[in-house]
Amino acid sequence: MKFVHDTLGQRVRFGSGAAAEMLASEVTERGAARVMLIAAPAEQRLAERITKDIDVALNHHEVVMHVPVEVADRARQSAVAADIDLLVSIGGGSTTGLAKAIALTTGLPIVAVPTTYAGSEATNVWGMTESARKTTGVDPNVLPKTVIYDAELTVSLPVEMSVASGLNALAHCVDSMWAPRADPINQALAADGIRTLSEGLPQVVDDPGGLPGRELALYAAYLSAVAFASAGSGLHHKICHYLGGAFNLPHAQTHAVVLPYVLATNAPSAPQAERRIAGALGSADALSGLAALYAKLGAPRALRDYGMEHDQIPTAAAALVKVVPESNPRTLSTTDLSALLEAAWAGDNPGHSWRT
Repeated sequence: MKFVHDTLGQRVRFGSGAAAEMLASEVTERGAARVMLIAAPAEQRLAERITKDIDVALNHHEVVMHVPVEVADRARQSAVAADIDLLVSIGGGSTTGLAKAIALTTGLPIVAVPTTYAGSEATNVWGMTESARKTTGVDPNVLPKTVIYDAELTVSLPVEMSVASGLNALAHCVDSMWAPRADPINQALAADGIRTLSEGLPQVVDDPGGLPGRELALYAAYLSAVAFASAGSGLHHKICHYLGGAFNLPHAQTHAVVLPYVLATNAPSAPQAERRIAGALGSADALSGLAALYAKLGAPRALRDYGMEHDQIPTAAAALVKVVPESNPRTLSTTDLSALLEAAWAGDNPGHSWRT
């Protein structure tokens, strides 16, 4: 056994119903005097409740999916003009992503308060979109200094969106099994993330207003993000980042749809990882275990349901064949990727013989 593992430095505060108290303590400890609150319009009422015990110097609400560069530039200019010394993001992955875009060029610290299971709050990965192309990178400046997890903040997230967001976290875990920097530590985190999500997400579906399932899902989302930040972007994330940026597809649903097809593609060539995923899902094999979980959750099934056009498949396959990680368990051709995307577009059974 030989590997190099980097552990990112970050504080985590976890407590249901305690977000306002935890945020106030964090701001006080950091001695912040000029806080920029980043929250989408839909999150404004929630954000006001969470920030009731702190002074907010600037309330910024222009949050756009996939963080267009022009949106990031306006937010950066606002932060500099207001002499901000701390960024507080309250919301999902797009909100956290905007805070990261500001931190990337300003170096301002972030306190992230997630309201979904996106996991961006626990990674040092940033992403922005320009001219229908999503660019991602890694930078220590964008890792939030503190994450505040409060499962009560996810109760208002509709069940369908909770499922999609949770399966996005599951995709982080699966991809971490064979990503470029996969190692025994991030694989262990990923395996426990899979196990916990497979336990927590059905509880969210069965009892949307209950906290136990949402606490499990939120904890697992953190595990998934830490694993992903360490292991790097595997095939799944390369595909989904391209599709989201090029065709403006919704982030969580795209991840949820694509995951079974990436698993079906890679699992036969990665037997050790396949067994570990299967064990975490409590199944004899990974693909049937994932299918059973998707059936319980009523998971998203087809890319065509979320805005992808069939004639976009050749363009996507030609672009993706250039970015398949060398660490991927099998070599993939344009034909292979076209077949994967065709199946994901139509929502075909991932276990059928579309694989080449």
